[in-house]
Amino acid sequence: MGCQCSKLTACCWVSEQNGPVHEAPKAAENEKSEADDLPTFREYTIEQLRMATSGFAVENIVSEHGEKAPNVVYKGKVENQRRIAVKRFNRSAWPDARQFLVFLEAFIMALRLPCKGLPIERSFTEEARSVGQLRNHRLVNLLGCCCEGDERLLVAEFMPHETLAKHLFHWETQPMKWAMRLRVALCLAQALEYCTSKGRALYHDLNAYRIVFDDDGNPRLSCFGLMKNSRDGKSYSTNLAFTPPEYLRTGRVTPESVIYSFGTLLLDLLSGKHIPPSHDFVHTIIIIISIKVLKSGCGRRNGGGDAVVVVGCRYGCYGTVTTAMAATTADTLVNLNHTAKAAVTGGGNRQNRYLNNLSQALDLIRDRNIQTLTDSCLEGQFSNDEGTELVRLASRCLQFEPRERPNPKSLVAALIPLQKETEVPSHVLMGIPYGSAALSLSPLGEACVRMDLTAIHEILEKIGYKDDEGAATELSFQMWTNQMQETLNSKKKGDVAFRHKDFRAAVECYTQFIEVGTMVSPTVFARRSLSHLMSDMPQEALDDAVQAQVISPVWHIASYLQAASLFALRRDNEAQIALKEGSILEEKRNTTS
Repeated sequence: MGCQCSKLTACCWVSEQNGPVHEAPKAAENEKSEADDLPTFREYTIEQLRMATSGFAVENIVSEHGEKAPNVVYKGKVENQRRIAVKRFNRSAWPDARQFLVFLEAFIMALRLPCKGLPIERSFTEEARSVGQLRNHRLVNLLGCCCEGDERLLVAEFMPHETLAKHLFHWETQPMKWAMRLRVALCLAQALEYCTSKGRALYHDLNAYRIVFDDDGNPRLSCFGLMKNSRDGKSYSTNLAFTPPEYLRTGRVTPESVIYSFGTLLLDLLSGKHIPPSHDFVHTIIIIISIKVLKSGCGRRNGGGDAVVVVGCRYGCYGTVTTAMAATTADTLVNLNHTAKAAVTGGGNRQNRYLNNLSQALDLIRDRNIQTLTDSCLEGQFSNDEGTELVRLASRCLQFEPRERPNPKSLVAALIPLQKETEVPSHVLMGIPYGSAALSLSPLGEACVRMDLTAIHEILEKIGYKDDEGAATELSFQMWTNQMQETLNSKKKGDVAFRHKDFRAAVECYTQFIEVGTMVSPTVFARRSLSHLMSDMPQEALDDAVQAQVISPVWHIASYLQAASLFALRRDNEAQIALKEGSILEEKRNTTS
């Protein structure tokens, strides 16, 4: 997060269970509980993150476009079974501060503008450390970073239950309920309020892919959007879903710009439809259509009906617009953008009035035509009054003049009275399996819970080496040399010892095979792991189980053996986490096989 939407997870691991979100949180209490549960911000080495993600394995990619994404996000695991999301930046995505300043100065000089007092850009690590000081249950908290050579990586909590975009636009089993959509809006507003209170009011690329769901099904705001900003509000990599008018004028993201993006998200929650961020110029086209409608005076003659149609175009006519765009030349698109920018920078009240048409149209919506924007899946779940209130709030956020938009605190105050079913946990509203209901253990999983090592041994014997297909490295022609033949013999001897439950001999033989290093087998590590367990060496067993997963990231047996090792070490909470992971991986394997 190429990768399908079902893999989108932009990022979080288990946090404390949060209660219903019908009221604004007590900041001090929440911050304290989060700080107690999470490790302090730290710097990782590239080797540590390589190990955590099984060598940045393709199987661990969770970003939207897979390997093709400019900045790829991986899921991983560090000490204490903590799940993490690792964002690996493209080498050109975060230029060295000094190089950027040289470029900026040259650019300004080329325009013959004064360049005194250029700001000193914060380094990647400094910026990450600043964001990493934030701790809140409405955020996906930043746990660390890596700045090593040309590598730039961020480490955050891992969120297991996908993004808002997945649940809102690409749902498979059930559409998101109205009560949950209102909860998402409130939690997002609370996240923005917290960030603002900590001096981090700027958030870039605020859209449905930035909101993810934790183990409890509660929505959280990704911390990655906080990293792009610098103190003066400028960004050379901003890609807002719908560009606020002031950004077209100045190229500057402000706190009010974030509120504008929040307004578009409110409409997404109401409509259940999505216009991808890459199609920003759709907004330009709608602006031009709207200007023509308002100039013609049709809106006044028809009581605002045409204005509502304009807004409806943003949602109902997306297919038509994209088809037209596919046939539009690049020059025409440039001209459209130029027209919009000229209208914004013209400085006249008339142009400003026209460009404010979106919020004006929203203000004209009445009870009788609220269905123009409403997701048909929400029929019967709310009244027209409730929908109108949400649209009015969106209208305030989408005001042309930034100073007329509400601040996060007032958004929270406005959204609290709208909440419904506040006593129902989020995972219930989302239809997410929770607790024991989320685990459907196979015989191997049950054996791990019981610590029935004999049953585990029988299962591993039955499976043999068939799971090594595609995971073990191929042998070269050297396999026919005497040295390689001896290595293969040590593996065979280990297998014989393992079959006859001579586990100390199995450990010795498998170790000889592993130390040669010509062939890497996850099954050998798994067998040696169980042999260590049988020999009352649980830490060594855990190390081998982890190594098996490094070699084969989605192998459920490696996770199950980690669980058994952790149970033996009396680390039951971590064992339950590994057990759940093994169950999920096994279920996915059975579904695809």
